[in-house]
Amino acid sequence: MAAASRISSLLSRSLASSSAAALLSKGRISGVGRVVSSYSTATVAIDNPITPSVKVNYTKLLINGNFVDSASGKTFPTYDPRTGDVIAHVAEGDAEDINRAVSAARKAFDEGPWPKMTAYERSMVLFRFADLIDKHTEELATLETWDNGKPYEQAAKVELPMISRLIRYYAGWADKIHGLTAPADSPHLVQTIHEPIGVAGQIIPWNFPLLMFAWKVGPALACGNTIVLKTAEQTPLTALYAAKLLHEAGLPPGALNVVSGFGPTAGAALASHMEVDKLAFTGSTLTGKIVLELAAKSNLKPVTLELGGKSPFIVCKDADLDKAVELAHFALFFNQGQCCCAGSRTYVHEDVYDEFLEKAKARALKRSVGDPFTAGIEQGPQIDSEQFEKIMRYIRSGVDSGATLETGGERIGSMGYYIQPTVFSNVKEDMLIAKDEIFGPVQSILKFKDIDEVIRRANTTTYGLAAGVFTQDIDTANTLTRALKVGTVWVNCYDVFDAAIPFGGYKMSGQGREKGIHCLSNYLQVKAVVTPLKNPAWI
Repeated sequence: MAAASRISSLLSRSLASSSAAALLSKGRISGVGRVVSSYSTATVAIDNPITPSVKVNYTKLLINGNFVDSASGKTFPTYDPRTGDVIAHVAEGDAEDINRAVSAARKAFDEGPWPKMTAYERSMVLFRFADLIDKHTEELATLETWDNGKPYEQAAKVELPMISRLIRYYAGWADKIHGLTAPADSPHLVQTIHEPIGVAGQIIPWNFPLLMFAWKVGPALACGNTIVLKTAEQTPLTALYAAKLLHEAGLPPGALNVVSGFGPTAGAALASHMEVDKLAFTGSTLTGKIVLELAAKSNLKPVTLELGGKSPFIVCKDADLDKAVELAHFALFFNQGQCCCAGSRTYVHEDVYDEFLEKAKARALKRSVGDPFTAGIEQGPQIDSEQFEKIMRYIRSGVDSGATLETGGERIGSMGYYIQPTVFSNVKEDMLIAKDEIFGPVQSILKFKDIDEVIRRANTTTYGLAAGVFTQDIDTANTLTRALKVGTVWVNCYDVFDAAIPFGGYKMSGQGREKGIHCLSNYLQVKAVVTPLKNPAWI
């Protein structure tokens, strides 16, 4: 809960009554895309970006404990989303590099010390790694903000503490993984053994690069596996830095290999590799389908998928409206809206809809947008030009389809990929902004009449990752939590991500779970061992 509290206290801003009163008097225009509400003066100048205080030291592939060039010698640029300028050129891995990395991981698993260490020894490596993360928080958070665009305060004060906490959580599990002795109907000793699955291939996304690194690497290493991890091409820098710290903590060569590269080359090669025993992917549903197909067509390796979402955020008529407005804002706009479980369909009961809408618009207008290295900034730029253009197309689609653009909808400045916090009302289920995962700062507010209706509408989606429920009635909360077809329901809260809480989706939001005890089963095989008992005293 400490991390969740930091998220709320750091990223949520309460409404100032004087500002709200001024903003509530402003009108709105629907359909044709005109915006009456002017954008907030909370926007911070972005023309003179702050120079980051770190040097990029790791840009090569990490294979068998060494930083090496790609086999082809190719590199690719990684960009600063604040400006579009190149930060560094990073080694571009492809199929040959994946082969090298898998060979190193296979040898490390079959012959190396990592799976042969005692579980306690493995746990101590992970504990030391967590300590090094804490020691290097400033460097890691700076690289994360520079490469991704998220606010530095979010990276340093929220995400990095969550990462070291999660690594310690799985370090604690390392020596507590064990099987059972099962009774048999005959004179036999029956044991179950939990074995590491082998070489794990892992593909992580760009929206939370370091956090997803930890979610993947922590449980896989705790179980005794070796890893080949492919970073997102947009954000390769922090995974390479963190992997260096892991080796400093005592991880043997080959136990973790990091390949930076592109999906159609490096990613496809990893997903289809015959020597990879298990695959874990976080990203879009479309790419997840491709990954699953490649895994099936190769060696039928098991796959964990954490995919897209279009999560409902349901505000009942008895909800604490001010808190609901603030959390609805946070649920959608957190991380520039680039969050798989973003509360991107805000359902509000008709009795409180108008009041909620005005307060939600006021809160969006008050949101501070600017250079993510500036203290107090809530929203930085989107990740890159492709994502920026995608979001802007969805905004135009919302206007063209007849939704009311309450505020926002425009680019901020001429440099980088900043978008005004955007709020739509009068949104209908058949509009693209209500159906598709936008992955940006675009809030869609829909009206509902009763609980049965909102359950039906909330579940009418191909996704099923998460939901928020805001009510003061325990019976209403219980009804909704059981009826919503999603992997996580937050009641009167949102985005609580403790290490022990499992996370994953129903339907096309994925399969399997990240975090918690449930994640360990992704990286273990269960073996039954049956031995005859001669003249047993008991059975």
